[in-house]
Amino acid sequence: MKALVAGWFSFEGMGATAGDLLTRDLVCRWLEEAGRRYDVAVAPPFSGGRDWRAADPADYSDVVFVCGPFGNGSPIPEFLERFTGRRLIGLSLTMLEPLETWNPFTLLLERDSSAAARPDLAFLASAPAVPVAGVVLAHDQPEYRNDAHDVANAALERLVASRPMAAVRIDTRLDVANAAGLRTAEEVESLIARMDVVLTTRLHGLVLALKHGVPVVAIDPVLGGAKLQRQADTVGWPACFVAGAVSDGDVTQAFEYCLTAAAREQARRAGEDARARLSDVRDRFIDAMKPPARVG
Repeated sequence: MKALVAGWFSFEGMGATAGDLLTRDLVCRWLEEAGRRYDVAVAPPFSGGRDWRAADPADYSDVVFVCGPFGNGSPIPEFLERFTGRRLIGLSLTMLEPLETWNPFTLLLERDSSAAARPDLAFLASAPAVPVAGVVLAHDQPEYRNDAHDVANAALERLVASRPMAAVRIDTRLDVANAAGLRTAEEVESLIARMDVVLTTRLHGLVLALKHGVPVVAIDPVLGGAKLQRQADTVGWPACFVAGAVSDGDVTQAFEYCLTAAAREQARRAGEDARARLSDVRDRFIDAMKPPARVG
């Protein structure tokens, strides 16, 4: 007979967390290693499993409840009653009541209880890492009469939606309340510097990323190209496109390139070369600003 894996992802609106899902997937792998068949009980917005209220208890010999706080309050009593007679196993749970008062489990390997404490099972989870992508989007700029900001931003949003990535929204604008909660230029730059890749329609999204060797997928939001495309050409960065003249396939291919070691090395070199080429600006400015030599 099968096992039913349940947790707070099995109940709608009960605050299922990333840790709950990581532990669920770990336990499912363990069941496979044990040679057991299983179902996972899910509730919206999660899918791909069974509604425990509709599942036939006779299909299961074991019910495994994984991760999170566990107490004798709704909806737990209803859940336990439905699966009366099944072997009940608790993994990585925080038991909210003393075990001597209430413990419905046949086997309890708890995270913490009145009797014991263990590290959380998420320590053992081995979920594959996904790229951390800084998303730096431009607002409409009325100084450009032929702007296509919505088109450019939408192309990058489609990229974000098309594949697994941790999208970090970064707003470089600081003269108004910052949407990302950033307060200073140093905070903006420090966050961009820690990304795996940056997706941007802003010039300084490109510049601050390459400055720190972070590869960039850039789309100039002005039809025909303007300052962003010109800057990418100037520093020799290839993954820059122009709104209205780029396909989703182009953007996807550029994104995949930006995740390679070769792209990171090219970004590093672009930043170094840009800094070297600016040394004459410093020297010329300082020379121009020196006080005139005294006569006599």
